[in-house]
Amino acid sequence: MANIKSAQKRIRVAAKKQAQNKHVKSTTKTAIKKVVSAAGTPDANAMLVQAIAAIDKAAVKGVYHKNTAARKKSRLTKMVNKAAQ
Repeated sequence: MANIKSAQKRIRVAAKKQAQNKHVKSTTKTAIKKVVSAAGTPDANAMLVQAIAAIDKAAVKGVYHKNTAARKKSRLTKMVNKAAQ
């Protein structure tokens, strides 16, 4: 454990941010898994919209890089469209 007061605060702040980022990433992964499992069903498009919203929120918060978010959205959309055919 750090002895310097500012270092102790940095440890607390980092732990708090880590917990927030973990929550956002977990929620996003759950939304993505729901889309993957629902691919080919009528509910897939509604779940896709929710997943894309979750991915966008994660990108805005800095959990995902913008290109990573774009790649995830593209792959999900492509998968849902292919399963619908």
